[in-house]
Amino acid sequence: MQPVVKFESPATSPRYRNRGHAGEVLAHALETYSALPGVLVLGLPRGGVPVAAIVARKLGAELDILVVRKLGVPGHEELAMGALATGGVRVMNPHVVDSLGITESTVQRVAAEELVELNRRERTLRGERPPARVEGRTVILVDDGVATGATMRSAIASLRAQRVREIVVAVPVAPENTLAELRREADHVICPLCPELFSAISEFYLDFSQVTTEAAKRLLENAGAGLPSAGGWDVLIPSGAVEIAGRLSVPSGGRGIIAFAHGSGSSRFSPRNRFVARALEDAGFGTLLVDLLTTEEEAADQVSGQLRFDIELLAKRAVDTIDWLGHDHRTAALPVGLFGASTGAAAALYAAVSRPSRVRAIVSRGGRPDLVAQILPQVEAPTLLIVGGEDHIVLELNQGAAARLQAPHRLEVVPGATHLFEEPGKLEAVAQLAAQFFGEYLALRQARKPR
Repeated sequence: MQPVVKFESPATSPRYRNRGHAGEVLAHALETYSALPGVLVLGLPRGGVPVAAIVARKLGAELDILVVRKLGVPGHEELAMGALATGGVRVMNPHVVDSLGITESTVQRVAAEELVELNRRERTLRGERPPARVEGRTVILVDDGVATGATMRSAIASLRAQRVREIVVAVPVAPENTLAELRREADHVICPLCPELFSAISEFYLDFSQVTTEAAKRLLENAGAGLPSAGGWDVLIPSGAVEIAGRLSVPSGGRGIIAFAHGSGSSRFSPRNRFVARALEDAGFGTLLVDLLTTEEEAADQVSGQLRFDIELLAKRAVDTIDWLGHDHRTAALPVGLFGASTGAAAALYAAVSRPSRVRAIVSRGGRPDLVAQILPQVEAPTLLIVGGEDHIVLELNQGAAARLQAPHRLEVVPGATHLFEEPGKLEAVAQLAAQFFGEYLALRQARKPR
């Protein structure tokens, strides 16, 4: 067995700033796995998912979840007689079953009840995507920490039943006695912080806010979304003290370059933005799917929801993206359009005011232009506001924003669509409207000298 890895966190105190920071530290401890093919990172919902998302991204590995439900003894539910895990795998504790004389019918009844809840959580988090294949693979089990280790041991047992090649338990913090037990069951155990005094996982985080189901779901969707197309380049765009990541695609003879701005959700991996980007590429435009937040900021925002509303920060990075496009040899000669979603639309409008000579057109999908209401009269670029007909609050906000715009603008309402345009055919309507609008204004407007 490989010994547990111990090293000091980069933080000045023996605590992680948040789950994103913990994921960064854990990924560093796991870097030897980045060279191995077929590695699968499984996060234990919900707190383990933000940590696992960082680990998977750093290692270039596939990300999925492993949902575990305890099978409690009737009348003493805190005592586990077994567990259920993703894929319907059932692992029993024969000592508890035998010593308490629990009948098979009781086991079946409790298992059936818990299976309903497990499947509900699976559907909520994963949607229609099937669980990742685990047989024959190296699997890294990640949580935001372990205390007693009961859930992690159930997860290990379920994976053993599915004949994985190797099980690696990776957690940011745990007591040594629990790690000793896990080392007897897993092939390897990685834990950067092993305090002598341990009472709760939360005491080793400065921010241990609850991870919502929606946040965990979004991280899984983004990780599984892949890249927007087979071609293109991964790019890093300097912005102050950080670099933001993007995916650039520039077709030969492109009609313009469309930069995507999104307040949160890692837009270069967002299935919705990728879908629209592909449609724009088919229409002859280049695209730049860019993350306005860094990996660590994104993980923190999934918990707090605050950075997505920091319009000045998002706009500053959108401006830096526009400037980068003006200096890169692949895009310098191309007219720029901005596609903003949610709070990213506010950032796009703000950036367009800052760079009026570069931005030729703006499209907002379910955006929040009301967040920059004071600068809307200064926007010079033609603007298209697209809102779902069933997204009533955002529609009202966009109607108010449209009244303040002085530049050529249109408000298009997609009937029957909700905020994310998830209904059949609705995102296709968004893509078609965007392609037509950019085709009209990026092609017609002449370049102006920078101010």
